[in-house]
Amino acid sequence: MQYTTKRTKNNNPLRVKDPVEPAAAIAALKKFKPTKFDQTVNVCFHLGIDTAQADQALRGSLSLPKGIGKTKKVIAFCQSDVAKDALANGALKAGGEELVAEIEKGWMDFDVAIASPDMMRVVSKLGKVLGPKGLMPSPKAGTVTTNVPQAVKEYSAGKVEYRADKGGNVHAVIGKMSFKDSDLVENLEHFIRAIEKVRPATAKGVYIKKITVSGVMTPGVPVRYVNAAESEE
Repeated sequence: MQYTTKRTKNNNPLRVKDPVEPAAAIAALKKFKPTKFDQTVNVCFHLGIDTAQADQALRGSLSLPKGIGKTKKVIAFCQSDVAKDALANGALKAGGEELVAEIEKGWMDFDVAIASPDMMRVVSKLGKVLGPKGLMPSPKAGTVTTNVPQAVKEYSAGKVEYRADKGGNVHAVIGKMSFKDSDLVENLEHFIRAIEKVRPATAKGVYIKKITVSGVMTPGVPVRYVNAAESEE
């Protein structure tokens, strides 16, 4: 016997079956039964890509116009002369060999790792530790950079990192349920345009197949997608 929660029963009549405009999708999301906590709002893109091909394994980052409603714990792998600025810009910890050693001993209380290119030789020792957790610094994600203090500042403020999984899905946070509808819509539309711009040249057929927004405790709401070029016609 399948157990259905009271929340699910209350939300079922409010489900949206057909894709709707971004503003209508966010409005529909707000109608679901509220929770006692401020839910994170997520977006999921189902893309027509083959992540087995290196040039189609999408990974990147972007700052959303209205933020995401939370800060992140950021560490920085850099030379001692850069570490001071990294810490001033919000880094939880900054350093080189000593920071690597600390992580090797089991310390993992951070959300994002930034590294300067010259430090990757040292950071590579942590591949088996950071890689499986998606924390390994990467040029594609903007977490390997010559401007470590600026990257620390952006990620500490909530810069969003995204990565396509094996099924071609990209999941990311676009804000909190307490955000104004217009702010969530602006973040969502900004993310859609960003995903459009990184379409791999080798991707064939339909690129953005499906877009869904949801809260942590809500059903998903399908978003109607219109290519930016088509919407301008």
